[in-house]
Amino acid sequence: MSTTWRVPFGDLRRSHQAIDTELIAAVKRVIESGWYILGNEVAAFEQEFATACGVKHCVGVASGAEALYLALVAAGIGLGDEVITVANACMYDVAAILQAGARPILVDVDPTTQNLDPAAMAAAITPRTRAVMPVHLFGRLADMAAINDLAKRHDLVVIEDAAQAHGAWRIDSTGQPRQAGQWGDIAAFSFYPTKNLGALGDGGAVVTNQTSLAERLRRLRMYGWERKYYTTEIGGRNSRLDELQAAMLRVKLTHLAAANAARRERAGWYAAALADVPIGLPVDEPGHVYHLYVITLPDRVTRDRLREHLLAHGVGCDIHYPTPTHLQPAYADLGYRAGSLPVTEDLAGRILSLPMYPELTYEEVMFVAETVRAGIV
Repeated sequence: MSTTWRVPFGDLRRSHQAIDTELIAAVKRVIESGWYILGNEVAAFEQEFATACGVKHCVGVASGAEALYLALVAAGIGLGDEVITVANACMYDVAAILQAGARPILVDVDPTTQNLDPAAMAAAITPRTRAVMPVHLFGRLADMAAINDLAKRHDLVVIEDAAQAHGAWRIDSTGQPRQAGQWGDIAAFSFYPTKNLGALGDGGAVVTNQTSLAERLRRLRMYGWERKYYTTEIGGRNSRLDELQAAMLRVKLTHLAAANAARRERAGWYAAALADVPIGLPVDEPGHVYHLYVITLPDRVTRDRLREHLLAHGVGCDIHYPTPTHLQPAYADLGYRAGSLPVTEDLAGRILSLPMYPELTYEEVMFVAETVRAGIV
C-alpha cells in the first residue's frame, strides 16, 4: 500500500497557508488582549456567524457534540422523551440524546440523498415523541419542508444537526433559499478542523431565532450560571468556545462562501469525469456544499476492492460511515438489530468518500477520477 499520497484525502495545510497572515494576526490580537475565554472575539464571531446563517442568535460552545447536547437541554428535551434521528451519521446524535436523558428513535434514510426519510419519520412518531433531529449529511440539507410540516402537525421541536452544512441551503415554500440553521427551532454546528468552516482545534455553536433559547444556552454553557457563581439551570456544563478559536473562525468565515463555491466546482469536475463510470454519484442541488464527495458502489465487494486500489495508488479515501449507529456495540440496548434499517445498512456497505476540499487542483481530481475508473473496470 502507498505511503506517499499523490492526492491526500484532506490537506488542511493548503487552506491555512493561503491565509496564514490573517490567522497569525488574529492569534496575535488575542494574545495581546489578555482575555482568553468569552471575550470580544467570541462575541464578535457569534454575531458574525448568526448574520451569516440568517438568524438572530449564535452561542459558541466547545464542540459540535456539545452543541447537540446543549441544544436538546435548552429545548427542554429529557427523561421519557423520544427524539427521532438517523443512524448513518456516526454516533454523535444518539450520544447527545442519551446524555440528555431522552431515547433516540432511529429511522431509515432516503436512498438518494442519504438524509432522513420524512415517510420513515412519520411512521415513527408516538405520543412520547418530542423532537426530531435531522442531519444535513455530507453538505446537503435534509428535506426540511416535509420534516417541518410533520413537526408542526405533531408539535415537535426541530433540532438541525448542521455540522456538515455550513452555508448549505434549500428553497423553501415561498421560493426563497433558506440556509442550514434557519429551518429548525435550533441548530447545532461543529467547527472541527475538517468542516467547511473549521477551527484550528475544537469548537461548536448553536444558532436560533428564539431569544429565550439563546439566553438559556448561554447559561447552560457556563455551569448553568445566571450570573457569576449563581446557578439557575440543571444540566449546565463547562462548554465554551475559546477566544483563539473564535478569532480564527472569524478569519475563515470571510472565506467560507468562496471555499464552498470551490467545493462545488470540484464536485462538477468529478461528475463530468465519472459520468460514464458505473457508480452512483452525489445528486447535485444548488445549495449542496459538498462537505464530502461520496460515491456509491454496486456492492460491498466492489467498494472494498476500489478502496484498496485507490490507497495503493496514492489516493486518500474513507468511509463515512462504515458501521451505522444502531449496529454499534455500545447501543445494542436500544433494541435495533441487523435489518432494522435496510437502506442505511445497504448504503453503509457501498459508500466511499473521495478527496474533497477547496484547494484540490483540476489535475488531482482528474487523477482521482482515472484511478477510480481503473479500479472499477
